[in-house]
Amino acid sequence: MPNPFIVTAKLPPEMQSWAQGLRREHYPAHRNHLHAHVTIFHSFAPSLLDELKTYLPRLAAEYAPIEARVSGVMDLGKGTAIALESPDLLSLRAEIAEHFHGSLTAQDLYEPRPHITIQNKVTKEEARALQADLVPIIEPHWFTFQALELHLYKGGPWDLVKACPFRGRERP
Repeated sequence: MPNPFIVTAKLPPEMQSWAQGLRREHYPAHRNHLHAHVTIFHSFAPSLLDELKTYLPRLAAEYAPIEARVSGVMDLGKGTAIALESPDLLSLRAEIAEHFHGSLTAQDLYEPRPHITIQNKVTKEEARALQADLVPIIEPHWFTFQALELHLYKGGPWDLVKACPFRGRERP
């Protein structure tokens, strides 16, 4: 699909800086076009832009910032990620998926394993070596997602279309 829209959960500044540093150090430089991120949906059709720009801010305004936990290192086969746990993020994602039922791509029909990719498209050996190095230094800790973000994919870099801060008191 040309120029799809991507939905991410915005990392807090200290997590963003930490993850971005890892990504800058370990992601192949010629392929590293993006900032560190947590993808919730990979591909919404361009025809859904107006609905996304209306629905996502309204939904985010209902809910409190979402707690998440760094839980370790994730093996991506030919890459490495920081594994995250967040039942509330998965609940919110399910609500969005239900709203857009029938419009999701095959990639977005499954429940994701939240993570921050810090290395991709390397050999399995390189990925396993980095994972072995990171396991002793990635400590579990809590943080809070402050917003949803809507991005436009342009074949490499993404353009931020809209940030949708969590403003409510309820949990998803």
